[in-house]
Amino acid sequence: MPKEIQQLDRVIIRFAGDSGDGMQLTGDRFTQETASFGNDLSTLPNFPAEIRAPAGTLPGVSSFQLHFADHDIMTPGDAPNVLVAMNPAALKANLEDVPKGATIIVNTDEFTKRALAKVGYAANPLEDGSLADYKVSPVPLTSLTVKALESFDITKKDAERAKNMFALGLLSWMYNRPTEGTLKFLQTKFAKKPEIMNANIAAFKAGWNFGETTEDFAVSYEVKPAPLPAGRYRNITGNLALSYGLIAASKLSGLPLFLGSYPITPASDILHELSKHKQFGVRTFQAEDEIAGVGAALGASFGGALGVTTTSGPGMALKAETIGLAVMTELPLVIIDVQRGGPSTGLPTKTEQADLLMAMFGRNGESPLPVLAPRSPSDCFMIAVEAARIATKYRTPVIVLSDGYLANGSEPWRIPDLSDLPSLEVDFAREPNGDDGKFLPYLRDPETLSRPWAVPGTPGLEHRVGGIEKSDRTGEISYSPANHDLMVRTRQAKVDGIARDIEPLEVDDPTGDARVLALGWGGTYGSIATAVRQVRQSGAKVAHAHLRYLNPFPANLEEVLGRYERVVVPEINMGQLALLLRGRFLVDVVSYTKVRGLPFKSEELAGVLQEVIDRAE
Repeated sequence: MPKEIQQLDRVIIRFAGDSGDGMQLTGDRFTQETASFGNDLSTLPNFPAEIRAPAGTLPGVSSFQLHFADHDIMTPGDAPNVLVAMNPAALKANLEDVPKGATIIVNTDEFTKRALAKVGYAANPLEDGSLADYKVSPVPLTSLTVKALESFDITKKDAERAKNMFALGLLSWMYNRPTEGTLKFLQTKFAKKPEIMNANIAAFKAGWNFGETTEDFAVSYEVKPAPLPAGRYRNITGNLALSYGLIAASKLSGLPLFLGSYPITPASDILHELSKHKQFGVRTFQAEDEIAGVGAALGASFGGALGVTTTSGPGMALKAETIGLAVMTELPLVIIDVQRGGPSTGLPTKTEQADLLMAMFGRNGESPLPVLAPRSPSDCFMIAVEAARIATKYRTPVIVLSDGYLANGSEPWRIPDLSDLPSLEVDFAREPNGDDGKFLPYLRDPETLSRPWAVPGTPGLEHRVGGIEKSDRTGEISYSPANHDLMVRTRQAKVDGIARDIEPLEVDDPTGDARVLALGWGGTYGSIATAVRQVRQSGAKVAHAHLRYLNPFPANLEEVLGRYERVVVPEINMGQLALLLRGRFLVDVVSYTKVRGLPFKSEELAGVLQEVIDRAE
């Protein structure tokens, strides 16, 4: 008899195990098949900073959470409905997040006395009743995998490594996921090792067949595709979207793309990805350090390319002097800061959004520049295009503040029609612009206040660049107090004027009479938007707005803030946007902060919003 199939509207699954158990690969494959099936989805990879932490220990646990649904979702979910725990460490590290009544699938082969003692279990939790409130499904994943691969000419160790594919097969059966993509992936990944390829495929199929035949799983589940807007979709991470956005900006502007970068978590994937695309005129330079990376990128901009550098917080500190040089020389430069927990080395693989004040003020002197922040993994594409547009149009460095959550998380992305993307055509200086036939490198466009961009070697356009203050119009070295005051104010006015060239802040206030506004920026969008939904479903009224432009702020921000009695600003820092809003607009915002290296939970934010609403009434 065929097994019962139950319909669900959404599911949150967390795969957890040792760093060497392949949990990121397992989660990614499940995600890719879910995306191809047509569900809306959001993911949260969570892994240690160590290349290989000690096996079976709590610090070595790696997890991958996936939330998929038949409707629009915006977060990886607050708590998993299903936890797949490959060993005692994975169970102990994640059990606190698992709600009562959830399903826990455990690899019983790893629950040995030694493994239990290593993480502080005095007794086996599978036997002492401590998991009585959960639906526990004990499965000997390792031994079942080894048995399924007995006929293959591989070592026992290699057979045991395939247990993640057995688990993936089992979960794919449980939730009726497609399998073709995973089979093709394994064929490609292990093409040069056919025995390993066939063993992993066999393990995957064995997991599927186990679910189909065992009495331990009497029900499978189905989550129907989500009704997404018409278009062509693919699953995309934030770092991949930034990479594609930079390539698109290069093509839209007609400028060759140059990336000068030093590898640093969690930004390295941008360097990895762009290095694959030489056919699009992309040149990547893996520098010996952060300073060399940004210096090369600025030099490329001086030479007429779209110069980009990527980094995270520690690298931003090292790049600060050269970014100041870009402000002084007024050359376009895109700086992507994929934020992580700090200070210093901090939490390299965990998310945070604590570099806002550094982006705003972390250079010597008056050094203004635009600051943008994507709100979701897919939004990283358009933010990259927009950063390039502003940088080239206004001849200024632009900082993009992504974060580790957006960088590694993924969601469906509707591939845009090229005709919908803006033109970024650049007008280089071609001839002298002075009345006397001389070239004036700091003679400004009256609308944008940008100076001419003259490619070195253009006859008649020779000019001086460098970090010493320049004279207005002529660009000659100047120590004049009056000229310095003029140039400082002009550079600030140029950045301030960008507010006229960006979208006004949109406010989601369905009834128009909410008294409380939830205002966020960057990667907190999904958590805040979901919390707002929950509050509205309970009958309360709350408005929501999200900033993608941090400097300058949208021109209507002051007016928006003035509409509401209370403004709640959740941030994964100690209140940096709140500080800016208070200083700029004298608005006593309600700052709600956490710095745990993890995204906000929507239910938590919903409680905060409800409390503020109750106090306002």
